[in-house]
Amino acid sequence: MFGGCAREGFCVVHFCVLSNHVHLIVEASSAEALSRGVQGLAIRLAKRLNARLERSGPVYADRYHGRILRTPLEVRRALVYVLQNSRSHQARSGQADRLPPDAADPYSSGPWFDGWRTMPCNRPTDGRGPPLTAPAHTWLLRVGWRRHGLLDLTEGAGRRRG
Repeated sequence: MFGGCAREGFCVVHFCVLSNHVHLIVEASSAEALSRGVQGLAIRLAKRLNARLERSGPVYADRYHGRILRTPLEVRRALVYVLQNSRSHQARSGQADRLPPDAADPYSSGPWFDGWRTMPCNRPTDGRGPPLTAPAHTWLLRVGWRRHGLLDLTEGAGRRRG
C-alpha cells in the first residue's frame, strides 16, 4: 500500500490505518524531504482510495502533525503508540479488544515488525508479500529503542510492560 520509500530522503518505516486518520513513523533527511514525502504519500493514497471507492475529491486534510523523535525511549513510546493504536482506542472507549492477545493489528505494519517480545500469530510467514514499509536506516529506529525492552502485543491497551 505505502511502498516504503515514496521519495528519496523519505521512508515510511511503520504505520497504522484507523477509520479517520493514519499514524506514521517516517525517516526523512530534511524538513523539505519530510514535507514533500508526506504530500506525495497523501496524493498517492487519495488517488487509490478514491478509485477504490469510486469517488473523487479530497481525502485528507491539508495538514499533518509531525514530531521529531530524539531519544531511544521516545522512539519506543512512538512505536507502541503507532503499532498498538487500535487496541488503545478500544481500551479507552470500553470496547472489547477485537484482536486476540497474540495478534498484531492487521491494519498496521505490526505483523511485519520484528521488535515484539513474542512474535504475533498473524505474522506473515506464508509468502503473503514483502513488508509494506521500508527498513529503518537510523540507529534510533533500528537498535536504540530496544535498550528499553521489546514491545508486548497488548502493551498499548492500557497495560504497562512487565
